[in-house]
Amino acid sequence: MTVAVELIVNQLKKVLSEEQVSTNETVRQLHGRDESHHTVSLPDIVVFPRSTADVSAILKIAHAERVPVVPFGVGSSLEGNAIPIANGISIDFSEMNAILEIRPDDLLVKVQPGVTRAQLNKELKKHGLQFTVDPGADATLGGMAATNASGTTAVRYGVMRDQVRDIEVVLADGSVIHTGSLAAKSSSGYHLNGLFIGSEGTLGCFTELTLQVYGIPEFVTAGRAVFATVGDAVGAVTALLQAGISIGRVELVDEASIKQANIYNETFYDEKPTLFLEFHGNEAGMHADLEFAKEIFEDFGCLSVEFEQDNAARNKLWEARHSLAYAYIHAYPGKKLMSTDVCVPISMLAESVLYAREQLEDIGLAGGIVGHVGDGNFHALLMLDPNDAMELAKANRFNEHIVHFALLRGGTCTGEHGVGIGKMKYQSTEHGTSLLVMKSIKAALDPHNIMNPGKIFSM
Repeated sequence: MTVAVELIVNQLKKVLSEEQVSTNETVRQLHGRDESHHTVSLPDIVVFPRSTADVSAILKIAHAERVPVVPFGVGSSLEGNAIPIANGISIDFSEMNAILEIRPDDLLVKVQPGVTRAQLNKELKKHGLQFTVDPGADATLGGMAATNASGTTAVRYGVMRDQVRDIEVVLADGSVIHTGSLAAKSSSGYHLNGLFIGSEGTLGCFTELTLQVYGIPEFVTAGRAVFATVGDAVGAVTALLQAGISIGRVELVDEASIKQANIYNETFYDEKPTLFLEFHGNEAGMHADLEFAKEIFEDFGCLSVEFEQDNAARNKLWEARHSLAYAYIHAYPGKKLMSTDVCVPISMLAESVLYAREQLEDIGLAGGIVGHVGDGNFHALLMLDPNDAMELAKANRFNEHIVHFALLRGGTCTGEHGVGIGKMKYQSTEHGTSLLVMKSIKAALDPHNIMNPGKIFSM
């Protein structure tokens, strides 16, 4: 431990208990990585706050000493978002994991940032409620807000930004603010919720979130529709959306990914482009929607369609989709997963997916394509050896090609994973002079650039 680090540790131990401050090598290793292929970089110190007051005290010290600070949830991010590339302090929110208040009549819940999605839904189920944002991983709600997470249910319920009413934020200097209220809408002042959601810890640390929740649907049916081509599958989704059918989830899984899912989950799905679907609503309306959906699928050459109402069967279906990343990792031991994340207008989706498939075949790396096709967001899952310069270059070239393809069609370089380290180089192309506005906001709220420096853009 250097003298400088020891001085900071001593200051932290004056405001926190001994067990809340760690310089243990193993603990630091756990906080120096995420689920991405990006290079590991260890924090000097890991702290475990238990309250907003703790977080404020930590940031006051960091601000005074010009020490970098990186918020950390469970490390499930995919773009190096929580990797402390400038070292410093990693703030682990695992001990701030209380569900503070459930307001069933208002369809609201107040939580600390370390609460996970599964933890919240387990408690909400007792009230007949659910939190809908489902990124696949059992991420923390603070981390999901920090990256504006999305997932399989976004086509019906929206993304993380659509669910947040208020955030308690500790700013870089240790001051505490609230960004909203309990009201469903407001025309008062700047929209601070929208500013902080997706800021990836570069503007402050979230210590409480007030979130919108929803009633559990009376009737849920899951389905699997198989098509001859990706274009047919995407066309069918577009038609479903235009018809106003109550889709709760709709996911595209390509042939290569279905093959990996079958191996990993011991299933026997047809190895062709497949839509995984879920319909939400009341029983009377649901039957009409399902019949209408079948007719639409037939118009797009659907090869087969099956629906599941049994809860266990539905869970098995979605487990196959959610476990795809792990299926690829299991199939290629010793390699790391790169998951790309572009989003395009729905009219451009089929073209974009086909282009990505061509590019993937061209570089010769193992991988597949999946996507939340209801909102134009899709991912390529690539397996590579990050220590192999040639494989890494191929993967980066592939990512650049599909990002620029998306940007030229009015899309974005990231639909839900965030910018982190990996997408910084595309920010100027995507945002132009608006990037200067973002930098001026960052400079105003974090003048010493201690909050997750080196993420989203450089200062």
